[in-house]
Amino acid sequence: MATEGGGKEMNEIKTQFTTREGLYKLLPHSEYSRPNRVPFNSQGSNPVRVSFVNLNDQSGNGDRLCFNVGRELYFYIYKGVRKAADLSKPIDKRIYKGTQPTCHDFNHLTATAESVSLLVGFSAGQVQLIDPIKKETSKLFNEERLIDKSRVTCVKWVPGSESLFLVAHSSGSMYLYNVEHTCGTTAPHYQLLKQGESFAVHTCKSKSTRNPLLKWTVGEGALNEFAFSPDGKFLACVSQDGFLRVFNFDSVELHGTMKSYFGGLLCVCWSPDGKYIVTGGEDDLVTVWSFVDCRVIARGHGHKSWVSVVAFDPYTTSVEESDPMEFSGSDEDFQDLLHFGRDRANSTQSRLSKRNSTDSRPVSVTYRFGSVGQDTQLCLWDLTEDILFPHQPLSRARTHTNVMNATSPPAGSNGNSVTTPGNSVPPPLPRSNSLPHSAVSNAGSKSSVMDGAIASGVSKFATLSLHDRKERHHEKDHKRNHSMGHISSKSSDKLNLVTKTKTDPAKTLGTPLCPRMEDVPLLEPLICKKIAHERLTVLIFLEDCIVTACQEGFICTWGRPGKVGVLSSPNQASSPGGTVV
Repeated sequence: MATEGGGKEMNEIKTQFTTREGLYKLLPHSEYSRPNRVPFNSQGSNPVRVSFVNLNDQSGNGDRLCFNVGRELYFYIYKGVRKAADLSKPIDKRIYKGTQPTCHDFNHLTATAESVSLLVGFSAGQVQLIDPIKKETSKLFNEERLIDKSRVTCVKWVPGSESLFLVAHSSGSMYLYNVEHTCGTTAPHYQLLKQGESFAVHTCKSKSTRNPLLKWTVGEGALNEFAFSPDGKFLACVSQDGFLRVFNFDSVELHGTMKSYFGGLLCVCWSPDGKYIVTGGEDDLVTVWSFVDCRVIARGHGHKSWVSVVAFDPYTTSVEESDPMEFSGSDEDFQDLLHFGRDRANSTQSRLSKRNSTDSRPVSVTYRFGSVGQDTQLCLWDLTEDILFPHQPLSRARTHTNVMNATSPPAGSNGNSVTTPGNSVPPPLPRSNSLPHSAVSNAGSKSSVMDGAIASGVSKFATLSLHDRKERHHEKDHKRNHSMGHISSKSSDKLNLVTKTKTDPAKTLGTPLCPRMEDVPLLEPLICKKIAHERLTVLIFLEDCIVTACQEGFICTWGRPGKVGVLSSPNQASSPGGTVV
């Protein structure tokens, strides 16, 4: 085991972790990669992505897995926690020239054991429709790059549609396509359909219907990711300009916006009931935004670098009418939850909706979500009732509506919950788990000074290397118990030069678009584990496991508590060696 002060990096990779619902364990036999597990030189390549689809066949092996590595695209049978992966026999393998796959998405509505529709976006801007079961290429969209020449950042089928799909580009534009239509041989001409604050939507003008049907221009800079709400009615987009924008997809109306603490937003996801949105990005934070109230309700700090993926875990999200600490990890109430994004109406959603009803008995709610980042760490987070429904008397940190009038720092108001690394049942997050005011209490009435201090504290985490952090002897305490206020008080002098070069963030800090750090609760992760050598690019929650992937091209399966039984391959059945928790 590596010592606190250092040690070889490979010895710090965790192969299991414990939460209150039990032990999650890395399953080496379920690791997918290029054939023969050849590591991939990831320098200059697009992020590795993973897509799943279930074909509902009778064999019991209905899950299929697609992932991209460099110029290559693979399609395998996914055997999960039950059987060892067979990397020697991909169902389909493609190697592209002159461009690289960047993202992909299955159409779950039309998938059968004989045929499946897979959209693949590319670094040069094209989108390909392929059938990896039939090993066919159906169509190529934006082939001549007349629609958009920039990299495809996200591609998804429109929920409930067999033919419509949406494509986002690093140009900041999104396009709505129909697989039945062609793209035309000339550049499209557009006509303004609707315009709003920082967005515009155009229709394609032509004598005959052609792609794209719509062009969305959203914000400034690259449009990094979008996600449809569980009911398919709303669309959440995150951009390099640091904004989350949520649209009503059908009426093309802007529902609400949120601004990152600083830097671009890179990822976004919805809660299973559509009530909350979580984003992550270049501020090293995860931010929880209420869809109903259109406001930030919490931020989470645990990553040491950019957050690349956020995802809710529908199978551990808990709705109980008794003790909220009762977790099962495989609760039967959630077996009808979103399974690869196909099922939209379910019992858990209706139970979650009860929480805001005055007629029903009080129920306890805990949302579980996870995040992975370029710091090679996996974090799991719980959104608890005291954060979601602050109807109880608020903490000191939350009741300071006018921070500038505070004459002295509140003594002992840190409020961070103490969680030791070996404690598998951490206490629930208190409402006072937010930043102390000590870092900014003496700022007087100069808001610019206050803004600079906060920005310094947060930007410290964007500049610290893993080596820098390992040299600290109190690293284990720091991971969970350090507040950003403590960091900024020690390091703001060194970082003043850095913050001066930052551009003015449109004066949004301290507004409802981007509340200051002490104005909302600061979440701490339940677990924060280094699980890879390269930056992490994938996090997917399945019923019996969690799937992660890193930029080296290794797709890992983490068995959920109680879900790992006797393996089908005896020679693969040994437990992972060198386990460090």
